[in-house]
Amino acid sequence: MIRLRHKLFIHALRGLDQAILYGTLLAVIDLVARGNSPAGQPIQQILREAYQPADSLGILLLIIGWIVVFNRLVSYQTNRFTTLKDDIFDVLKATSVSAFLLIVVSTAFEFGRVNNKVIVLFWAGATVLAMLSRIGARALLTTVRRQGYNYRHLLIVGHNAEALRMATRIEALPELGYKIVGFVAEPAGANPPPESKIAPVVGQLSEVQRILEQGSVDEMIICLPIREHISHVFDLVRLAEELGIVVRLFPDAAGSKFLERLHLEKFDGDHVITLFREQMLLQLLGKRVMDIVVSFTLLVLLSPLLIAFAVAIKFSSPGPIFFIQKRVGMNKRIFHLYKFRSMFIDAEKRRRELAHLNEMDGPVFKIKNDPRITPLGHFIRKTSIDELPQLLNVLIGEMSLVGPRPPIPEEVDRYDWLYRKRLSIKPGITCLWQISGRNHISFKQWMELDQTYIKNWSLWLDIKILVKTVPAVLFQRGAS
Repeated sequence: MIRLRHKLFIHALRGLDQAILYGTLLAVIDLVARGNSPAGQPIQQILREAYQPADSLGILLLIIGWIVVFNRLVSYQTNRFTTLKDDIFDVLKATSVSAFLLIVVSTAFEFGRVNNKVIVLFWAGATVLAMLSRIGARALLTTVRRQGYNYRHLLIVGHNAEALRMATRIEALPELGYKIVGFVAEPAGANPPPESKIAPVVGQLSEVQRILEQGSVDEMIICLPIREHISHVFDLVRLAEELGIVVRLFPDAAGSKFLERLHLEKFDGDHVITLFREQMLLQLLGKRVMDIVVSFTLLVLLSPLLIAFAVAIKFSSPGPIFFIQKRVGMNKRIFHLYKFRSMFIDAEKRRRELAHLNEMDGPVFKIKNDPRITPLGHFIRKTSIDELPQLLNVLIGEMSLVGPRPPIPEEVDRYDWLYRKRLSIKPGITCLWQISGRNHISFKQWMELDQTYIKNWSLWLDIKILVKTVPAVLFQRGAS
């Protein structure tokens, strides 16, 4: 019976949207036609003169486009956990996308009198009416549920702080239409929660099947720590599916972090669960756009400076202008990093004989007064001018403006397992290390800063690091 009412409500909501669509379209056609015709003229004559059979293609396109987009973007589900704000946002998104696509099509192709003015008026009318329909439906359901009708019996699996918090929130919102029948207790821990006044404990985790079969339960919320009870969660989901009971998962903090990175995809007809890194795809796209725009702009603006130093390097010491070295990029991809040459051409050969002078711990090789550095090299290193050719690596896509410094293959071979996560993102020209002292911090602190960056990455963090890099370079903080 509940499922029947659920389907009837969805069909009614879908039918209401269709009625709004057709009604708004007729109103807009009438409004536009009257505005272009003499006053007092009969509406039948107005419509006959204003809209010819050739316009029917545009009207048909308008209707089909609207229905398709609405069915794709609007969730026709009576989800009790969905807020009115979510419903309104769905409607606004659907109507706006529809209007935008139809304006693009109508601009490219002529569809008689169904022009951008008609589409914009249609968008405004349909948006307002569809929003009002959601507000009205929500108000009706809230009134009915507050009076004790249209409610669901809810079983909360778990008797812990998270379960009690969820129960308290649900109890404070009677318009959701839930009656909590009880809690199912997991095996007692060191600090079991106090008894709840909202509902009793109706059994143990091992007794869920009996509780569901003997009691009246419409929905079930699982409030268990994911890591400790992953097998129980799968068993409960299977059991709920067999009994036709709606099941929801309300994970603890650790579980939430894990689940929010899951994405369901399809591969050759099969479902695949993909676990994303912490970064969001939209932000990664923004990061790449910023890399391209900033690197290209800087290469153009700094081209006179780059040419001047290229000439100076060529004539100040024998050897090539650029120092090109193999580095390890994202997911251990090897690429060639470009720098202005700041050392004599035999620098790599002399590295072994100077190994005892290394001042950095870990696999990194650094000497404060490195005898291999040319006189001009000291200046371009202190001012970080030697790093500017890496803007080419950024533009190509091998590096990013902000990210962990790219190591050489020999360093990676000596990494601890925990440090390998820094290879999970693109390396960069600057990062937290560069603005936190550079050569004045230990290798362990450097790696910890990289881990902090990866864990807390956001586009805004990149922007802040770039801004802080400017004074760090100008005042040569930590440079050597």
